[in-house]
Amino acid sequence: MAGYFEPAPGVPGGASASLDEVEISILRSLAVQLLELLGPGEEPPGEDADPLDALFTEGPSKPPSDPALARLFPDAYSAPGQPENADAHAASAEFRRFTESDLRARKRIDALAVVHALDSLAPAPGAGAVLTLEPDDSRKWLGTLNDLRLTIASRLDITEDDDSGQLYELPDADPRKPMVMAYLWLGGLQETLLETLLP
Repeated sequence: MAGYFEPAPGVPGGASASLDEVEISILRSLAVQLLELLGPGEEPPGEDADPLDALFTEGPSKPPSDPALARLFPDAYSAPGQPENADAHAASAEFRRFTESDLRARKRIDALAVVHALDSLAPAPGAGAVLTLEPDDSRKWLGTLNDLRLTIASRLDITEDDDSGQLYELPDADPRKPMVMAYLWLGGLQETLLETLLP
């Protein structure tokens, strides 16, 4: 997998990447799996719905039980590995109640944008296609690439950036190898996409 982002010619602040059919398929599959992990969104409000109701709708107050979701929606006021603090726990629960639903919705929107962008590509058989992103789309892609890496890191039990160095040494027979390759490739995509957004 060699598709990485570079500045898009003729698109100020945009990014482009040449992706082959396999890369498109992998990225789409991962984004769809992320959408499934995030779960269905809220039903859109009806025409007669009070807009203030949506503003004050409360979300969950407990952290998700799935380790990947817990990594995507961490406690705001408690640090991993630190002793449980009742005040921090209460503040995190309160913060989560009013922010997680919106954050989850934004992550869904970003992942859907990735799926739609990939679906709009028409790779030639045996070849690839060039994905071109406007600056706003690049930000959505950055968010989704980050969420995908956090999710995979959770599944691989990677807790520190230093842990990823050991991933290069995995033997090909290791069943984690495909997931590791995807994790490292997504890191390259994320880094090169970020570089296109920097002045």
